[in-house]
Amino acid sequence: MNGLVDDDLWSAIGDPTRRRMLDLLLADGAATATSLSDRLPVTRQAVSRHLGVLDRVGLVHGTPEGRERRYRVDDAQLARAVAQLNAVGSTWDARLQRIKRIAEAIQRGTQQ
Repeated sequence: MNGLVDDDLWSAIGDPTRRRMLDLLLADGAATATSLSDRLPVTRQAVSRHLGVLDRVGLVHGTPEGRERRYRVDDAQLARAVAQLNAVGSTWDARLQRIKRIAEAIQRGTQQ
């Protein structure tokens, strides 16, 4: 399982502010740190730091636009994150089914 999950990627996505930023970027197509900070309860400097984290893991890419950078979501990296989440979900679904079967077997054993 560890080979399937990129810890740096999930650490970046784990922050609620960064997830909200990704939501905004996906909805708008692209944005600058200034335009994002206008819509978030954090400073422009904090938005820039969060964008730096997302950029380092490849979830967003910034291109220069005047005095700022315009950020866009990297669709391929986002798809990779979704695939990892699905893999983790499937693994946990299988584990929970095994636990359920064990619990049912124990329960049947105590009812006899």
